[in-house]
Amino acid sequence: MSILIKNIKQLVQVEHQPKQWVAGQEMAMIESVSDAYLFIEGGLIASLGRMKDLGHELESRGSRWHKVIDASGKMVFPCWCDPHTHLVFPASRELEYIDKIRGLSYEDIARRGGGILNSARLLHTVPERQLYDEALIRLEEIMSHGTGAVEIKSGYGLTTEDELKMLRVIRRLKETSPLSMKATFLGAHAIPQEYKTSPADYVDLVINEMIPQVAGEDLADYIDVFCDRGFFSLEDTDRILNAGMKYGLRPKIHANELGLTGGVQVGVKYNALSVDHLEHLGDGEISVLKDSETMPTVLPGASFFLGLPYAPVRKMIDAGLPVAMASDFNPGSSPSGNMQFILSLGCIKYQMLPEEAINAVTINGAYAMGIQEELGSIAVGKKANIFITKEIPSIQYMPYAFGNNKVETVILNGKVI
Repeated sequence: MSILIKNIKQLVQVEHQPKQWVAGQEMAMIESVSDAYLFIEGGLIASLGRMKDLGHELESRGSRWHKVIDASGKMVFPCWCDPHTHLVFPASRELEYIDKIRGLSYEDIARRGGGILNSARLLHTVPERQLYDEALIRLEEIMSHGTGAVEIKSGYGLTTEDELKMLRVIRRLKETSPLSMKATFLGAHAIPQEYKTSPADYVDLVINEMIPQVAGEDLADYIDVFCDRGFFSLEDTDRILNAGMKYGLRPKIHANELGLTGGVQVGVKYNALSVDHLEHLGDGEISVLKDSETMPTVLPGASFFLGLPYAPVRKMIDAGLPVAMASDFNPGSSPSGNMQFILSLGCIKYQMLPEEAINAVTINGAYAMGIQEELGSIAVGKKANIFITKEIPSIQYMPYAFGNNKVETVILNGKVI
């Protein structure tokens, strides 16, 4: 289908020169076109410009458009890119939410067999079809709030059979959902109860059995490890990433959620696409990241829900780093995939300017998924994953009016959803 969107109040995050990411002071800059039009053809962005030039554009193309959308008073954004989620899961965990209200920490709940281990027990009993159906509902929900690309991790299996089950569900979602999607193998999400006294044996299982089978079925794009206090050590992480890379799985790391544990450094050592969480970050980590191709990715929803410290994003940007933001959508520590809320948290809790926050959930989020060549901005030749807002007064209104869905129309792969 060919689509012409006309009378756009503001076309936001326009890119004329391709870029991998934006960093430092450039994060406060977003190019936009006022009183604009946008042509979509063959699932891609075909052209864009000001309304005053539309007549000439139509004349030069000499084509008829199947659909015309009048966006008077409305804005057009590239869809959000959410580079860190766990949205395939067997059930919610609201009882643990009550435990948190009563004062138990994330680590307390994990130590007594809750948290990730609780989800793993439940997942073992749930068939693939149910996991798929429930995940599809969550995908439809996040699309309605403007997400057009999402990374999904395994990690609630913790056995070879169940990790493969999760990844097969993600593969089916890739095949049937219009969302752009990446799959990450996270067998090293937690140490199962039966391996508590011999965690090295579980690491061996991940390396010698899980990784070869995941790679053999081509089920994952990336590999991840929860490298943190009480989970997997630096040595464990080093072994697992080294094994995964031998099978072509580029790393993404859970790092420094619970302390300064060295996860950032091991991630950079293995050229991780991203290091995620970063609630604890010192000058050494910032220095290592500045000389790398690794995207620092922060998860404000987890800090908000768990009462954890917020990553020092202002310090990171001021030091010249790029920053991406993700929802961390999961049942235990961030039970929401609403990236509009993540955008608002970025401004409220990290003191990001609206432009910085938008860059973090578009072009930088796309880089953290490895899809910056096709998504993350509005540019000729990129995939037409965009949304049209309701009538809003300004770009700044998007993070300001938290709690309201400001998206009216979502277009993915050039088709109205």
